[in-house]
Amino acid sequence: MSEPEFVVQESPAKVFVTDASGTRTELPALWLRERCQEPESLDGPTQQRLFNPHQLDADLTLVAAESLGGHWARLTFSDGHSGRYDLRHFADDFDHDDGLPAPRPWTSDIDFACITRDWATLADHGAFHEALETYLRHGVIILRNVPTDGARLVEVGETFGHVRSTNFGQYFEVCSRPDSNDLAYRSVPLAPHTDNPYRDPVPGIQLLHCLTNETTGGLSTLVDSLAAAEQLRAEDPEGYRLLANVPVRFRFIDDGVELIERRPMIHLDAMGKMDGVHYSPRLDYLPLMDEDSTRAFHRARRRLGELFTHPDYEIQFPLGDGELMMFDNNRVLHGRTAYDQNEGFRHLQGCYIDRDGPTGHYRAIVKQERARQATATDENVTTA
Repeated sequence: MSEPEFVVQESPAKVFVTDASGTRTELPALWLRERCQEPESLDGPTQQRLFNPHQLDADLTLVAAESLGGHWARLTFSDGHSGRYDLRHFADDFDHDDGLPAPRPWTSDIDFACITRDWATLADHGAFHEALETYLRHGVIILRNVPTDGARLVEVGETFGHVRSTNFGQYFEVCSRPDSNDLAYRSVPLAPHTDNPYRDPVPGIQLLHCLTNETTGGLSTLVDSLAAAEQLRAEDPEGYRLLANVPVRFRFIDDGVELIERRPMIHLDAMGKMDGVHYSPRLDYLPLMDEDSTRAFHRARRRLGELFTHPDYEIQFPLGDGELMMFDNNRVLHGRTAYDQNEGFRHLQGCYIDRDGPTGHYRAIVKQERARQATATDENVTTA
């Protein structure tokens, strides 16, 4: 995304922004006033306000605007406040990705090398930064050579974020158990799905670590819902709209707990952009609508499921001993082909972390790098 451009007009006092689309907009006085930057109004280390902007006069106006050269301006308001503004600080308000790399939808022709890393290399600061960016762009990363002694996936999870405990525990064992409380613990095939769509909030990121796999079946499957849902929208805009707006009821029953949640099957973020799905045919219930809407909803739901398992979108691969896949549980659906438990033992461990773990680490690293670059620039200017 290109940087927005800010223009200070002194008479009459106005501040304008031109965004990446070329649209020119006047910034309202209240918008500017609550973004004042002087130390008595804004705490430097935390960037938290030291005043309550909700108490500002709704009729407040900008009475003077003076360009101070470069990216600086002095703005004065009708409530008597006057302060220096670094206009570069406004750029974040126009970044709809909030400082994160833009998602890169993928299909089944994705190059495995681009999403695969060696776990040991991530101890290096630069390698960890690059791995975070890879994960955030693709919604998945596969780590090799993760030790298989003990619950090492917890260590990996704590590196990228914080492991979230659920009714399954801090982590869970995925192996064949005939009387288990979930089909994931059987040897049956599992179609692409979202884990725990019945939970609030839905686990943001899942880690699955293979300790041993002695079977020829049990292939892991992944599919990027961004690519598949975009195909659905092109084919059936009305069906896409229904899946994005009509809540679906998801339900899970276990000893001592019954979890129920309602949410649309296609998830739109706060900006109205599709960023994932809540999809699990074993757990959802068709919402009650009129006959025509019910059929349209079902057709769209069925087509979405067809796309998720289509060879153009779904990848299948053996997850080998010591390999771990970490994926966005809403964006990237996962599944498994059937396997014969008589062939040998298949044992994975799984856990969940929140989505803000990797995003928080990424933003912090970018901020640190920018600070170092700014310091180096200032030093060069001083010594020149």
